[in-house]
Amino acid sequence: MEKLSLKKRLLFCVIEYALLGVLWLIFLTCKKNYNDNKLPSYPCEVLFWHNRLAFMCFSYKNYWKKRGRDGKVIISDHKDGEIITRIVRHFDIGAIRGSSSKGAVKALKGAFNELKNGIDVIITPDGPQGPIYSVSDGAVVIAQKKDLEIYALTYEANRFWEFKSWDKMRLPKPFSTINFALSKPFKVNDMTLDEAKEKIKNELFAVANSASFK
Repeated sequence: MEKLSLKKRLLFCVIEYALLGVLWLIFLTCKKNYNDNKLPSYPCEVLFWHNRLAFMCFSYKNYWKKRGRDGKVIISDHKDGEIITRIVRHFDIGAIRGSSSKGAVKALKGAFNELKNGIDVIITPDGPQGPIYSVSDGAVVIAQKKDLEIYALTYEANRFWEFKSWDKMRLPKPFSTINFALSKPFKVNDMTLDEAKEKIKNELFAVANSASFK
């Protein structure tokens, strides 16, 4: 990302702490549930839909830090990605900058290096620009090249706002109940690109269904 001017750095700082404050204020009022699935002791790939980004940091303490794991999320080099990178740092989550639309090679190299160092790679397969509920090639390539187990992650809230963004971002409302859910592991080895994408999509929808309020 290009070097930011002092004015932009100050603006980003204000946005960073304002958003962080809002997220924490909402989270602290909510009832939280986490399912019992666990991440492995070895590096893996974790996927979640872009519209669940807002509260996904709060799952990190339970599914990663609680068990002594570390993970880094692939985040766009765009200015919006800079704000997200700043926010996730407050949760001890690292960033791999780049995406399928910008800096794809850089993101792949970064992901391979982190996996080699024992770090999980976290990806929003339909980010950063969609279309919604699509799966990028990178999510498949990383898993297949490194023979990784994949885990689908989500949260569902019984009350939420849905924004009019391309991804229909969902933000839980204060005093709602939030179900966080991690899937069982699965692999996409020996699948074609299209078959692997369909498998990933189905697993993400399945874990969302398991956490839904029926």
